[in-house]
Amino acid sequence: MIEAVKTNANIFQVGAKDWDRRLFDELIPLPDGTTYNAYLIKGKDKCALLDTVDPTKGQVLVENLNQLKIERIDYVIVHHAEQDHSGSLPLILEIYKSAKVVTNPKCKEMLMNHLLIPEDKFITVADRETLSLGDKTLEFIYAPWVHWPETMFTYLREDKILFTCDFLGSHLAQSNLFAIDLGKVYTSNKRYYAEIMIPFRASIKQHLEKIKTLEIEIIAPSHGPLFDKPNYILDAYREWAADEVKNEVVIPYISMHGSTAEMVKYLIEALMKRGIIVKPFNLSRTDIGELAMALVDAATIVIGTPTVLVGPHPAAVYAAFLANALRPKLRYASLVGSYGWSGKMPEMVTAMLSNLKIELLPPVIAKGFPKAEEFNALEQLAEAIASKHKNDPLVIK
Repeated sequence: MIEAVKTNANIFQVGAKDWDRRLFDELIPLPDGTTYNAYLIKGKDKCALLDTVDPTKGQVLVENLNQLKIERIDYVIVHHAEQDHSGSLPLILEIYKSAKVVTNPKCKEMLMNHLLIPEDKFITVADRETLSLGDKTLEFIYAPWVHWPETMFTYLREDKILFTCDFLGSHLAQSNLFAIDLGKVYTSNKRYYAEIMIPFRASIKQHLEKIKTLEIEIIAPSHGPLFDKPNYILDAYREWAADEVKNEVVIPYISMHGSTAEMVKYLIEALMKRGIIVKPFNLSRTDIGELAMALVDAATIVIGTPTVLVGPHPAAVYAAFLANALRPKLRYASLVGSYGWSGKMPEMVTAMLSNLKIELLPPVIAKGFPKAEEFNALEQLAEAIASKHKNDPLVIK
């Protein structure tokens, strides 16, 4: 479906909605599908296509271009080499044989390697370099590590539109081109940030500063709805990327025979009595994206696991791996759990959190079902967490 990005401006969204996709990179759940946004800009002298679509939807892109009666594309701007953006580039270049691929040198190298695009098809641009379409000027802005090293943005000066690639986007297929249901959009954007962007928080803060001087009327990402109220998503990203955390404890846990579950239940109550927001996630049935979202703001993580043979339960291993890989701005971590006869479960779990800049609080481990000693230790852990949160200037009270 063709959608006008700006009335009477010859700028169109010509990409595809993927209503049914439920997994991205064979890893990330997509409860609401996704979109592959591609944009056509018709200038007085030249015509540019900004990105393509996932190869599974290439024919949709071609049909949309045909509906607009596009006979010539001069430039295909590639912001990012990942195939959900670039995968239909060979198809477009086969149809529009005179088109040149405009991108940065690092992205050029990736496209040559991944898609076998010949070198003579490329025009490489520098950071802040411009390209004229006659009456429209494209300014290219390097934005490495959101979330690959070759990513860039395009700013359309005359229409004040910033095309941000994956940055500020979301996996959300919906009927509206622009963000209308802000509650739903906020959740989808936060989920996208949590699952993809958290490890690059430092780069994100730099890029937010880099675009701060631009006069922006529309933000057009490569996934999800566009924003005609740009500050809505920019303010959200500033909050998520900031150093401050909330007075919250995330507890991903799993229990085999009830011991760990009983300890988690007790700890939840002990924390709540101390005014702390608790977000527990039973790993036997948790949507991992929901857990990732909770990690965006939380001050503390407490992993709950029984011992399987001599180590943690595989589901707890995955939770620890996820937290370690995403590197959220957590301040504190601990562990609760149980064992039957022996093992090194606590040491193994804490070793999996080596990427996190956290203070480790003493774990509470029960032999078998928890007894008075363990419940008392859980009270002490809850008190220690409450005290840390209270005295930490980065924890929002």
